[in-house]
Amino acid sequence: MTDWDDAYANTAHVPGSEALPGQWEADAAAYRASGLRIEEHAYGAHPRERLDMVWPDSPAKGLAVFVHGGYWIRLDKSLWTHFAEGARANGWAVCLAQYTLAPEARIAEITQQVGRAIAFAAGLVDGPVRLAGHSAGGHLVSRMICDDTPLTGAVLDRLEHTLSISGLHDLRPLMWTAMNTDLRLDEAEARQESAALHRPETRANLTAWVGGGERPEFIRQAQLLATMWQGLGAEVACVVDGAHNHFSVIDALKDPGSNLTRAFAP
Repeated sequence: MTDWDDAYANTAHVPGSEALPGQWEADAAAYRASGLRIEEHAYGAHPRERLDMVWPDSPAKGLAVFVHGGYWIRLDKSLWTHFAEGARANGWAVCLAQYTLAPEARIAEITQQVGRAIAFAAGLVDGPVRLAGHSAGGHLVSRMICDDTPLTGAVLDRLEHTLSISGLHDLRPLMWTAMNTDLRLDEAEARQESAALHRPETRANLTAWVGGGERPEFIRQAQLLATMWQGLGAEVACVVDGAHNHFSVIDALKDPGSNLTRAFAP
């Protein structure tokens, strides 16, 4: 019998992680105050349908979208601004998107919102599009390249690469967790929203990236998507990154020369 609550309990297994949201908030606020060009846009009518655009110092070579995690039930774009620095320094316009949280929205609705956010941001920037997301955000960007993608063909034609960092790609085990009180997943929605149970969109190019020190379930989920999509027409890879935990694995996004940033927006 698997304890699914413990399988997804990242904070409980990373000492000091309870202080991280406060640190992210402070670092993001300092980054926003540093004089960079950052714009907020509404991509829909709901108060949570907002995105930030972080612009490079020279004309943008394309659009890099980052979708935050928080198990679809917490956090917002304001905690992640500084994680745009690696891609921004490499010349990309970086979109930080947020979405309506559960239980107000179901995961299927959130998937559609993220598709609309990407489409809106793509209308602001010419050139290629690259996607990345962390944890629940990794799930959401992988859903953008499934056979039932909410993205238009015009956006997909521009999409170069999708990076799912510590993403969840089979949502069925979440039905047995306490958080499902908020998520409200049933069998039908869990299957529908699981990228690993879809065929990839034929233009998909995906890397599933996960820290080697993460909970075993997150490593399994990354490897699962790469295994399920292998041979189905998409370019897929899986990277297990050193001994990083669920939180330290994204730190490299702040470094323009890191392997993670090169996978996101080189």
